[in-house]
Amino acid sequence: MTEITENLICITCPMGCTLEVTHEGSTVLNVTGNTCNRGLAYVQRELTDPRRMVATTVRVRGGQHPLVPVYTREPFPKPRISELLEEIRKVDVEAPVTMAQVIIEDALGTGIDVVASRDMPRQSQ
Repeated sequence: MTEITENLICITCPMGCTLEVTHEGSTVLNVTGNTCNRGLAYVQRELTDPRRMVATTVRVRGGQHPLVPVYTREPFPKPRISELLEEIRKVDVEAPVTMAQVIIEDALGTGIDVVASRDMPRQSQ
């Protein structure tokens, strides 16, 4: 396997350290540029199982607004985000919606729920 050196920006905290990472596949050989130990843990995770929080909107029928914001309860596998967004686009919910209401349970079999991030009352007549 070939040794690779690349730059990553750590997203673990607001510092956003630029890390220089040398690795062979998923084996980390050297990390510089991190100001705390979380940078090393971030690099390990990023090389083996990159994940991101996903936030978007879902259509609402009969709601005060046509869309309600939703997010994944936990970081979602990065390679499957576009697949998740396709599934979310197919969903519409009936108002009222409550904050933290599960919109999609066990999204794509990952065990991660997609939940509403605010209340959406029914449109008043």
